[in-house]
Amino acid sequence: METAHGTVQTPAFMPVGTQGAVKAITHRDLEDLGAEIILGNTYHLYLKPGDSLIAKAGGLHRFIGWNRPILTDSGGYQVFSLAARRRITEEGAEFRSHIDGSLHLLTSESTTDIQAQLGSDIAMVFDECIATPAPEEAAREAMERSVRWASRARKRWLELQDVASTPAGVIVTNPGQAQFGIIQGGTHKHLRTESVQATVGIGFEAYAIGGLSVGEDAGVMYDVVEHTAPQLPADRPRYLMGSGMPDDLVESVARGVDLFDCVLPTRNARNGQLLTRSGPLVIKNARYAEDLQPPDPDCGCYTCRRHSRAYLRHLYISGEMTGATLATVHNLYFYLDIMARIRQAIMFNTFERLRQEFRQTFSRRLQY
Repeated sequence: METAHGTVQTPAFMPVGTQGAVKAITHRDLEDLGAEIILGNTYHLYLKPGDSLIAKAGGLHRFIGWNRPILTDSGGYQVFSLAARRRITEEGAEFRSHIDGSLHLLTSESTTDIQAQLGSDIAMVFDECIATPAPEEAAREAMERSVRWASRARKRWLELQDVASTPAGVIVTNPGQAQFGIIQGGTHKHLRTESVQATVGIGFEAYAIGGLSVGEDAGVMYDVVEHTAPQLPADRPRYLMGSGMPDDLVESVARGVDLFDCVLPTRNARNGQLLTRSGPLVIKNARYAEDLQPPDPDCGCYTCRRHSRAYLRHLYISGEMTGATLATVHNLYFYLDIMARIRQAIMFNTFERLRQEFRQTFSRRLQY
């Protein structure tokens, strides 16, 4: 996938840098780990420090000192998570800031403007995400509204490509920005099909499958992805938003997905959970107090090459920040290494063998 700030090899995993930083590690760490693209959050960057300030700094890449590609989500999921603090209308989503309670309105046009000022390489359209399970009527209403919002977002994005008609006050900091549409419809397959047809009909650089990983079982998610992904254009990247566990990546690639993001590897690292080839390991448990093995003996990351389970447990129990950093380095290496192995297996036509081996060795059950 070619972007204004470089090439991304797919399938790819995007570490989540919500506020312009992946928690607990530096950009240098990310580069050393081989991360080719990171994700930023429109909602959070709009509230603090503000897209206008970032635009004055020359865009998000210059502001945070990251020269590789960036994708920004539109804030739709964050608005969804503010259920008690927001109101959805045809115009957009009105909500109160989680920071100071101030009232804001995000629309298809304003989120497009914000992302133009941020200058991300990929901007997501604003969509309405709903909880699962959702009745068909509610899922249809949200899906159809998301399509209308997507049409408005595309119209605004195209206006921003024409300097002569750029809305006053909006600074386009990355003229090479692409815009992705989002497929909604909950777990209702016929709604997903309708959403694909309508959204692809609008015409975007690529497409994402949204509205999953919001409470449904993994099997249900796989079923929806298997139904939806093949309907999306084969010559455009397919992005599954917000998923998930390591086996979710493997299984979703098997169903045609190219891009992933999730806070799970970094969030779980800070909470003392390391992901290994056999499953999650909870480092705070007493059984590791004198365990001098690496967290994952088969892992080649800095953490596993230099440190023991006993040391990492000591750091976690002591509240040392270094513990979160080392655990995050490990978890992100694990995810990025999975993607590298998948790409290699696809090239050599051995992906199905890798998939079966992963099923046999990786377990979601915690290693207590």
